[in-house]
Amino acid sequence: MGAGSTDPLRLGLIGDPVAHSISPAMQGAGLAALGITATYELWPTPTCQLPARIAGLRAPDVLGANVTVPHKGAVMDLLDEVSPLARRAGAVNTIVHRDGVLSGDNTDVHGFATGLGAVCRNPGSRAALILGAGGAARAVILALEAMGVARITIANRTPERAARLAEDLRPTSLRATGADAATLAREIRSASLLVNATSAGWHPGETPVAPELLRLLPRNAIVVDLTYRDTEFLRNARLLGLRTLDGLPMLVHQGARALALWTGRPAPLAAMLAAAERAREERR
Repeated sequence: MGAGSTDPLRLGLIGDPVAHSISPAMQGAGLAALGITATYELWPTPTCQLPARIAGLRAPDVLGANVTVPHKGAVMDLLDEVSPLARRAGAVNTIVHRDGVLSGDNTDVHGFATGLGAVCRNPGSRAALILGAGGAARAVILALEAMGVARITIANRTPERAARLAEDLRPTSLRATGADAATLAREIRSASLLVNATSAGWHPGETPVAPELLRLLPRNAIVVDLTYRDTEFLRNARLLGLRTLDGLPMLVHQGARALALWTGRPAPLAAMLAAAERAREERR
């Protein structure tokens, strides 16, 4: 695809809900910087409408789409091709349309690895504790595996779910535990990388780890929250002098990788980051 194209092309975000997303601002800035005439839209899609929505991506004016909750897994059976990484992640977050063929990929793994790599130069030496056992946790684990992190523990309120995820991602060596206060107090003492991959923390006054437990982290620990808001979880960690990382870098890097897949051109990362930061500020 060349710069200056006047073809009316379309992209969008498929999920339910999607109204909160800042992806239209971020991807719109990326498309504009590339000189591509296209729109990035929000496509709210209940589960019952997912097959029809995916079929609509075969229209000649559609470049592709992003996919968010709750459809990242279900969409895989509706596509013509799925990358090996997306298969292992159990999730497609990017769909590329080429000549009537729909290909699914996962850019969340790249997004997390790139975002973390910017603040952690030697991740392989760290012991990671992942809170949650859903799709987001799976992407984090695959990213950490690619970065050489050998000590990874999954903590989940339902220990059986953590154990199933650990088994599913073999041969990666993973430990699975519960997420009750006593267990976290034991596990957190040796965790030099703590990642919240749950939805806990989206609402004011809510945090996945009590402040008194955060005090047990090693002084060199990095605390990560996958949400791109400034959560109480991260604020509590900063008050203790710990390094923190929110989900905005992951969002931008996964979005940039998706844009490159759609257009075949390097994404304008700086323009996309600036737009994402502005959109986040406007929603505060």
